[in-house]
Amino acid sequence: MSAFMAFVHHVAAFALVSAMVVEFVLIRQELNAVAARRLALADMVVGISAAVLLVVGLLRVFYFEKGSAFYFNNAAFIAKLALFLAVALASIYPTLKFLAWRKNPDPSAVPLVRRILHLELAGVVLILLCAALMARGIGFFG
Repeated sequence: MSAFMAFVHHVAAFALVSAMVVEFVLIRQELNAVAARRLALADMVVGISAAVLLVVGLLRVFYFEKGSAFYFNNAAFIAKLALFLAVALASIYPTLKFLAWRKNPDPSAVPLVRRILHLELAGVVLILLCAALMARGIGFFG
């Protein structure tokens, strides 16, 4: 079961990054009703993937891997979790815009949304760095 949970975790991570790439491509195009619906759909995939990542990740921490004491005594894990929450919070504004644009596309907000998407991607890259550090045993307290 541990291997299956790791597999689901990785699939969700790849789905999240893929959907973010779709958002990047779509946000560069002319903002019209069709693009707005596609952005909202890609963002829904981002949200679902993030939810799966969080649930499966927590299940792995508490039930399928080394146990919560192991993970919560690692600075890289805590940073990874904090970055995940920061990216999730940053994604709220673009999500609200994508939903609003389905009815009334507003190109004036595109530059800010694009900047936030870049910050989210930077956060995901840092999350991957934290995962690599954890895998190498770096970051343990004490």
